[in-house]
Amino acid sequence: MKKPDWVIDKEKARRAAASETVWLFGLHAVRDALLNPRRDKLRLVVTRNAADKLASAIAESDITPEISDARKFAAPLDPQSVHQGAALEVRSLDWGALPDLCMAREGHVPRVILLDRVTDPHNVGAILRSAEVFGALAVIAPRHHSAPETGALAKTASGALERQPYLRVRNLAQTIEELRSMGYLVLGLDGEADQTIEEALEGRRDRPVALVLGAEGPGLRQKTRETCDALVRIAFADAFGSLNVSNAAAVALYASLPR
Repeated sequence: MKKPDWVIDKEKARRAAASETVWLFGLHAVRDALLNPRRDKLRLVVTRNAADKLASAIAESDITPEISDARKFAAPLDPQSVHQGAALEVRSLDWGALPDLCMAREGHVPRVILLDRVTDPHNVGAILRSAEVFGALAVIAPRHHSAPETGALAKTASGALERQPYLRVRNLAQTIEELRSMGYLVLGLDGEADQTIEEALEGRRDRPVALVLGAEGPGLRQKTRETCDALVRIAFADAFGSLNVSNAAAVALYASLPR
């Protein structure tokens, strides 16, 4: 019996994803990836100086480095990449299924971040750092129209990419509905919303909370706005209230924490 076209397409996409590799660069990003047992590490290119700085991580990873001249660095990176003499080819991390990642755990009130078409890798990297600091279970983004796992993202995340789940899903609205079915209160960030995060969470801070942020400028798409439980804003000191998306994510996470 012939497989349906959608099954064939899904299998092709899975095989393609498995064959894709990413070059991470920079001492922090490479060190943390080397020390991450979940990472499938393929090729390490380092200068002699970087090899000395990463010696313990290289030894623990059991990968044989290629020593390269700093003036003719052998890794296929963008010439503008600030690699600090270290680059590591890896496969993308598989964080598993959403229910497993985002299920409430004993003694911990879950918080997650969802990103609606945030495509700048530097913003996403910074958001991953904030998510790790404030204990978010995951940062979730759609597979299309979002920042993929790249060297630039990993360098900005400064190691958080290895520890903070970055889950890319097929459909953001469906993911929001799935989180709601798991008991999450879903709050969409909108600078013109009537209520603040604190007001929306009054008496409900013991609930699992998902914070949804849109791209700078366009903000949340209409479908995303309609799927959220409520739209909220960050409480600003005066009439001027504008943060870039990575700063907004950090402030929103802090404002949503259980008190």
